[in-house]
Amino acid sequence: MENQANIYIVGAGAIGKALAITLKSANRHVVLLRATVQKSEEHEENLSLLLNNADEVSATIKISSLNHFEKLDGLIILTNKSYGNKQISDLLKGKTGNSPIVILQNGLGVEDIFIENQFPKIYRCVLFITSQVFDENKVSFKPVSPSAVGAIKGDKSELLNIVKCLNTDLFPFKADENIQKIIWKKAIINCVFNSVCPLIEVDNGVFHRDSDVLAIAKRIIEECIQIANGYSIELSSQEVLENLLIISKFSDGQLISSYQDILNKRATEIETLNFAVVKMAEAIGKAHLVKETRLLGELTKLKSDICRNKLHE
Repeated sequence: MENQANIYIVGAGAIGKALAITLKSANRHVVLLRATVQKSEEHEENLSLLLNNADEVSATIKISSLNHFEKLDGLIILTNKSYGNKQISDLLKGKTGNSPIVILQNGLGVEDIFIENQFPKIYRCVLFITSQVFDENKVSFKPVSPSAVGAIKGDKSELLNIVKCLNTDLFPFKADENIQKIIWKKAIINCVFNSVCPLIEVDNGVFHRDSDVLAIAKRIIEECIQIANGYSIELSSQEVLENLLIISKFSDGQLISSYQDILNKRATEIETLNFAVVKMAEAIGKAHLVKETRLLGELTKLKSDICRNKLHE
């Protein structure tokens, strides 16, 4: 795989658009594929990325959908919501050949359906950015640190080539051979952000501003760490907390994705966060250790369901 390989980004939300703009600005060959729209006409759109320093980067991006392609020959990047992975997996069958799939989603087990359907090359990326859609053609973007990419089914040589294809100054990536530890660390952090923030209707910065909210975060981290350790993932509460506070400070004023989803009356990804931790806890007989993690997940889902039901009243 070379730097000029075709890069197909499935999912035209904040992450997909931000990645498409940064790659196109670095002269990569990019097509942005809408994940849920299968009969849209191919066209080009001028998209803008608002950076942390208030600079703005624009690029003209080709927009299409999966039905326009019999084969996706290149690098396939999934930035769609994780609850759509079953549908995406079905749509990709027979189209990917030997092309690697890179999943840019946070959460536990988001790759399982692709393993079950025997896709030959699967990689996970743990995102360390915040982004938010301003309107259909503009998103804000703040990288916290390089996003880590690791192999689920693949080898080191291809992993390094994938990172080379994706990495840019604006949206940095790095290879990591211990991706499972990073997946768990970020999933635990997101269990906190994606439940607490929408429930109290506040931005990401609340954890470094408010000691009472931080105390709740500490309890959730302690619960989840016990489950991670039960799966031989060596994490400490302190290192997870430190990462949470870095993200909170760096994304002060921005809304976490699940809160954005609830405001826009969309489903959230809480199933692959709080509920995934609970499911894995149940599998090792430790469900009693994650009561608050479960409760916050249930309340977040309930809030999302109520808001979405109001849309159909």
